Amino acid sequence: MARRPLPRILSSGGARIARGREIARTAADGATDVLHPLITVTRGLRKLASAARARWVATPKDRRGPTLFLVAACGAAVVLMPYGPLLALVALMGAAAWLGRERRVVRTGPGEAESARLKGLYEALVPYFSVAEDPSPLFAHGGDWSAPFGEYAFDEDGRLTRLRIAYPPYFTDGEPAARARIEQLLHAKSGRGREYRFDWDEEGNRLVMSVLPALPTTIAAQRFVTMPGETVLGFTDADAVRRTVPVVADDGTEDAPAVVWRTGPRSAEPHLLAVGQPGSGTTSLLRSIALQALPHGDVLVVEGGGTGEYACLAGRDGVLAVECGLSGALSSLEWAAHETERRLIAANHARQDGRPAPEDTRRPLWILLDRPGVLGHLAAADGRPDPQDLLQVPLRHGRAAQVTVVVAEQFDGTDTLSEAVRTHTRARIALGPASPEQIAAVLGTGPHTTPTPEVPAGRGYARLGTGPVLRLQVPATPDPYDEATSEAHRQAVLALLPERRAATVVMTKTAPDPAPAPLPDPVPAES
Repeated sequence: MARRPLPRILSSGGARIARGREIARTAADGATDVLHPLITVTRGLRKLASAARARWVATPKDRRGPTLFLVAACGAAVVLMPYGPLLALVALMGAAAWLGRERRVVRTGPGEAESARLKGLYEALVPYFSVAEDPSPLFAHGGDWSAPFGEYAFDEDGRLTRLRIAYPPYFTDGEPAARARIEQLLHAKSGRGREYRFDWDEEGNRLVMSVLPALPTTIAAQRFVTMPGETVLGFTDADAVRRTVPVVADDGTEDAPAVVWRTGPRSAEPHLLAVGQPGSGTTSLLRSIALQALPHGDVLVVEGGGTGEYACLAGRDGVLAVECGLSGALSSLEWAAHETERRLIAANHARQDGRPAPEDTRRPLWILLDRPGVLGHLAAADGRPDPQDLLQVPLRHGRAAQVTVVVAEQFDGTDTLSEAVRTHTRARIALGPASPEQIAAVLGTGPHTTPTPEVPAGRGYARLGTGPVLRLQVPATPDPYDEATSEAHRQAVLALLPERRAATVVMTKTAPDPAPAPLPDPVPAES
């Protein structure tokens, strides 16, 4: 049986009803806008009436008569005054408008979801911050979370960005393992994928957790404003260092907080060790150091990986050699050891004769060794000495001879580092994603932040000597000959490279320098 069509009044009535509702809603909004002052004054008069009634109810009965007489006398005085009723009406309308205005509601506490998050975090900390013998525990199951959580802040997504926790005095905050458990728990409960900083106040029994912003990756290789003997390793948080360096970033010129490494005779950290994962930026760090060292010194590059990452430096003024093979690396490092001894002997003779050190002994010499573990493996297979053994003289006496050694290795090759490299490289850098244990093994102590699993290239931590552990972002210094390098970064690196020499000097293994002439006998002092 065919269905009959609906009557026209029913089929078209829905559109007419919707249109009528829209017209009514528009008219109501317009009326509200027009009558908004009247609504505000009416709301204020209602509040004034409520306040007067509450005041009258609160007045004792024996005082209501005098109060009523006083109000009547004031009203009579207002009526008898010139323009009194008009001024009273204006004052009443003004007070009503002020009380009836719409006030923005200011939230003074956490919302429902935020309170639930704080409550859950409080319950998770109970097993760590409570003992059965405590008569009045600060942390207890079902307790009040507002007592230990004195300060907190949330982001737009409802995740914690700052939290101050008061913990009981008997908590073993002096043990790294106990603190690591608390930091791991807070990191997991507050949201992963972000970097948190933990500031422990052992004297006040307070812990402040805060979310750190990501370090900028827009700073590329450039000529930094530094003194001779200073090298910018990268950039860190503004409150971590006292010094800033003017830099040119993608968004303009700014003053960025820099991690400055000082080398030379007065340096307490004359040599550096950088460890990272593949692709973490250790090679970019060595290129950045080489570009900063070339205007004031000579550079010798030994690459164990054999990938040609330093080909842009070959044949440049100030670059003594760029060696990728085992034979060239052994010859270059043997020459560097003899050069260090020669500088020490020449400087000693000059001091004994009362003369300044020769000019060729004061020009800095940089030895950049990338992935020495690969070269050591090849040398052991070929029955030849480990290239790291030739670094003992530059590492031990390089500070007095203006010789600086920079070694870069991967985490899986740290066991191949020699004892001399581990002992004399007091400046340490750990780049790339790594566990807190791996970072502590390189830097000597763990960072005060939680490493994130995914970081950009050149991101890591630095520690100079016994100083604090600093977050670090190495300036972008990619290989200009790599096709994946952007044009802006390529031009930035090429602009810093020195001019090419007319002929490249090939360094070969030479015989040791002849023994110096015997020193003259000291002149006896006159009596």
